[in-house]
Amino acid sequence: MKLDTFSLKCYIAVAETGSFTRAAERVRRTQSAVSQQIAKLEQMLGKALILRGKSLGLTPQGEVFLGYARKIFTLNCEAMDRFKEPELEGEVRFGLPEDFASLFLSDVLADFSRIHPRILLNIECDLTLNLFDRFQNKEFDLVLVKMNRPEDFPNGLEIWSEPLRWVGDSSLIDINTPVPLVLSPHPCVYRASAIKALENSGRRWRLIFTSPSYAGTVAAVRAGMGITIMPANMIPDDLQAVSFSKLPKLSDAHASILKYHADKPAVNTLEEFVIKKFKR
Repeated sequence: MKLDTFSLKCYIAVAETGSFTRAAERVRRTQSAVSQQIAKLEQMLGKALILRGKSLGLTPQGEVFLGYARKIFTLNCEAMDRFKEPELEGEVRFGLPEDFASLFLSDVLADFSRIHPRILLNIECDLTLNLFDRFQNKEFDLVLVKMNRPEDFPNGLEIWSEPLRWVGDSSLIDINTPVPLVLSPHPCVYRASAIKALENSGRRWRLIFTSPSYAGTVAAVRAGMGITIMPANMIPDDLQAVSFSKLPKLSDAHASILKYHADKPAVNTLEEFVIKKFKR
């Protein structure tokens, strides 16, 4: 029995996306090609790995095999990097907003560090406008910035967009009283978007709680202190989005990558890795 890395890549993609269609998009093959690779693995192992039905899932054997598949695939990538691409080394200074770091950074760090063990990552979190100022001062090689409009950073590469939503206990919202807000301090792109939307609609507001930390913001909203705004895919499962019938509609959130030194392989490699992560 021989496990090839492409079959493992297809299996990992199906397991992580929960869809043959999305897995095919990730590995850049047709859906039938991905399905054939999964069938080949199941025949080779003599076990059913995928539960096929109204919703796609993994069998108990499939869950166990997923752990092995990830380890084998990662070790293969690491070996190829170590012996075939010796130039992938050095330091990359990367800046990103704290809320993105809280939700996505651990996966990026774990996977990237295993595949490229000789690249040193120097990572800092800050508010977008602070990151941009520091980027202009050449303190970072690469920054991920949030914005309300893609044209806010015309030299950046847009990699992600998501609707912004009001989040919190809707019982706190009364047309006759100011909207209690939980926001990051100035200068924050989301803070500016929330205040602009309320003022354009003629709604009064008051700032109840300020925190530069995503965790601090979530804790304050959970405590019922006020309403915040978040991209739709960053809303924790135990918090609710507020209907736009109660508060004004918000513009979409966007994220772009900015970088110096397009000729640095280590920087380009991290950029490509982050882009792939967000596009998933």
